[in-house]
Amino acid sequence: MKPFEKRVWLSTPTMHGGEMKYITQAYESNWMSTEGENLEKIELEICKKTGCKYGVPLSSGTAALHLAIKLAGVKQGDNVFCSDMTFAASVNSIIYEKANPIFIDTEYDTWNMDPVALEKAFELYPDTKVVVVVNLYGTPAKYDEICAVAQKYGAIIIEDAAESFGALYKGKQTGTFGKYNVLSFNGNKIITGSSGGMLLSDDKETVDRARKWSTQSRENAPWYQHEDIGYNYRMSNVIAGIVRGQLPYLQQHIDQKKAIYERYKEGFKSLPVTMNPYDADTMTPNFWLSCLLINKDAMCKQERSDTDSFFISEKGKTCPDEILKVFEQYNAEGRPIWKPMHMQPVYRDYAFVTANGNTSEKNVGEDIFHRGLCLPSDNKMTVEEQDKIIEIVRSCFE
Repeated sequence: MKPFEKRVWLSTPTMHGGEMKYITQAYESNWMSTEGENLEKIELEICKKTGCKYGVPLSSGTAALHLAIKLAGVKQGDNVFCSDMTFAASVNSIIYEKANPIFIDTEYDTWNMDPVALEKAFELYPDTKVVVVVNLYGTPAKYDEICAVAQKYGAIIIEDAAESFGALYKGKQTGTFGKYNVLSFNGNKIITGSSGGMLLSDDKETVDRARKWSTQSRENAPWYQHEDIGYNYRMSNVIAGIVRGQLPYLQQHIDQKKAIYERYKEGFKSLPVTMNPYDADTMTPNFWLSCLLINKDAMCKQERSDTDSFFISEKGKTCPDEILKVFEQYNAEGRPIWKPMHMQPVYRDYAFVTANGNTSEKNVGEDIFHRGLCLPSDNKMTVEEQDKIIEIVRSCFE
C-alpha cells in the first residue's frame, strides 16, 4: 500500500459555510468583543439542547472547569476526587485553587470513573465534597451509580462533558448530571468554535456569579470597581458565531462519527481487539473518537518511559506504539489513550484509589493506556480511507 496523499487526521473541525454568516454579522455590527447576538443565541440554544436552565459561554472548557471548582467552594487543602484517565485540564483547575486531586481508577465497561473505586475513596477520605467526573471519548459515565455514591456522602458532582456534547445517558443529555457542568468547543471537538467552552447549571445565582468572575469581577459602578478576584474568561462574539453556525450540525456529526465507529468494529471482527465500550441499553455516545484495545495475549513487548517508548515486533502480535508508528509511515494520525493522571510526573505525589484501595494490583487505567490507542476518527475521512486504515491495522498483526 502507498501512503495517503492527503493526511488522514485524528479529528479536525468540520465546517459547513454557515459559520461565516455569523462571523460576518459580528464584524459588520462591530460586536467583535465579548458581547453580542451570537453569545446570546448560543447560550439559549445550548441550554435548550442540554436541558440545563442557565449557561455562561467562556473562553475554554478549562475556564469553565476552573469556575466550576470555585463555585463548588473548593478551598486550599481540600480533597477533590477526579477521573484518573483524562486530559490534564480536568485536574489542573483543582490545582489552580491549591486543592488536592485524588484520582479515581477507571472501569472496563465504559473507560470512565469506577463507581466502586469512588465508594472506596469516600471510605478513605470521607470529608471530600466534590467529584469531577469525565465522559471519556464521548461515552457517558455510569451516572446512576456515581450520583448515588456522591449523594450518600453529601458530595456534589462537576460533570466534565468536554468530549461528550450530544451524548445521552438513559435519554438525558450529558452536561446535566452535575451541579456544575462543562462543555468544550476546542478545535478537535464534535462542535467547534476553534476555541471556547461553556459552564452549565440549573442554579441561576451561581451561574451569575461565574459570569461576573469571567468578566474580571467588575462591580455595578460607573468606574472599574473590584471587590473580588476575577478572570478574563469571556468568549468573544466572533467565536460564538462559529459555534452558532456549527450547532445545527451536531446530530449530523454524531451520526458520521457513529458510522466510523461501526465500520471499525465490523472491520476488526476477526482481530484480537475490542473497541472503546459502552452499554447500549443506557448510553448513546457521541462517538467523538473511535479507540482500539488490543487483547493481552495479542500484545508484543512494549515499554514506555515518561518521554519515549520501544517495542519488539512479533509475528501475529502488535502493540499501540507499533500501530501508531505504521500510521505515521502511511501519513495517518492516531494517538495513545490519555495517560492516566496518577502516572503523570506532575501528579505522582497525589493519592490514587482503585476498586480495592490505594495499593491494589488492579489498575485499570494503566492497563488501558498500555494496550489502547485512538484511531483516525475525522468525520471527513472517506470510506476508502477508513478501509485502508483497517488494512493497516490488520497488517500489524501479520
